[in-house]
Amino acid sequence: MALLDLLGRRAALRVIWELRAGRMTFRALIDAAGTNPSVLNARIGELREAGVVDHDGEDGYGLTIDGQALLATLAPLHAWAEAWARRT
Repeated sequence: MALLDLLGRRAALRVIWELRAGRMTFRALIDAAGTNPSVLNARIGELREAGVVDHDGEDGYGLTIDGQALLATLAPLHAWAEAWARRT
């Protein structure tokens, strides 16, 4: 699946996760995602091409409607991971 390939790339899920609260600038995303500019630039490009992330010149990057739907779809996985982490 193309989507799982994209989400499996370094920092892709982290970018989506960090944008859950709202738009962020490139510099803020570097700090939040804990990655380097080269990796972040590549992931943002791929996520934009996939229609998950968009860019507003003034407000930075944010999730599109599809990106928000993807985040909502991943929420049960996050809940499972939190419960699993508590057990292990």
